[in-house]
Amino acid sequence: MSTAPLRAVPLALALSIAMLAALPGCTAARAAASEDPPVERRTTQALLDASTAADWRTPDPANTLYMDLAGGRVIIELAPGFAPQHVANIRTLAREGFWNGLTLYRSQDNFVVQFGDITEEGAPGKPIGSAQATLPAEFDRAASGLAFHTLPDPDGWAAETGFADGFPAARDPKTGRAWLAHCYGTLGAGRDMAPDSSNGTELYVVTGQSPRQLDRNITVVGRVLQGMELLSVLPRGTGPLGFYEDRAQRAPIRAIRLAAEVPAADRTSIEVLRTDTPLFEAVVESRRNRRDDWYLQPAGHIDLCNITVPVRTPPAG
Repeated sequence: MSTAPLRAVPLALALSIAMLAALPGCTAARAAASEDPPVERRTTQALLDASTAADWRTPDPANTLYMDLAGGRVIIELAPGFAPQHVANIRTLAREGFWNGLTLYRSQDNFVVQFGDITEEGAPGKPIGSAQATLPAEFDRAASGLAFHTLPDPDGWAAETGFADGFPAARDPKTGRAWLAHCYGTLGAGRDMAPDSSNGTELYVVTGQSPRQLDRNITVVGRVLQGMELLSVLPRGTGPLGFYEDRAQRAPIRAIRLAAEVPAADRTSIEVLRTDTPLFEAVVESRRNRRDDWYLQPAGHIDLCNITVPVRTPPAG
């Protein structure tokens, strides 16, 4: 701070300065100078409307499942980068028609729906063909070599969260491990008490509030891309843990097939927004700080499982 003495301003000059500052033009100019630059308000839809073909990807048919139900088709993307042995087994089971004619036999409120081969105690189960009967647990993987796109906000369940291979994921820099998160639509492999007791024959989809406490306790094998409405509207089971007590309530599975095994004319054409682009970062921010006319207070925070990765039908041409 300067120690030079302040020079006194003559009274007449001071009054003149004050009168000029009070003039309307000067007041407006001063106000305009003090205002922050306007914030560009682009909604999520506006960002998607401005996207280019490079912002989208087509799921690999070899890692895409079609679950055909009476009400329509559920499309599932598998995650071989996180659960390679389970995914390989699921591919085998799908090729050999394991789930065809089985049912969705559990719908627990605010939790999951489950499907597979439910049999009476002591009764033999459906043969699994050439699939493996036992697999190692694949709860997480090494984070090294994984393209991980981190979200800006802290998470209560992990040191870092973000997206990897297009899936909601988490990682711990201290242990060098990464894993897929249990968000709405997550597909997991049911297991018994032993960690290595899952083989992909019994699968569940999260239909309720994200049960992140399951992270790193169950092998996550993929997520639903389209058709969640067919699963979330299933009547809730009245038995323990949401199992259907009445066999008639179970939802029949017409078929579960790999998209690669389905004739091209019968496939469903979809594209998924890439999660490794500046556009996706802008989409996340548009949800994180909503600035449309309805929102009075932008949240300034977003949870991993509150980010929906957009899916669309490819535009014509």
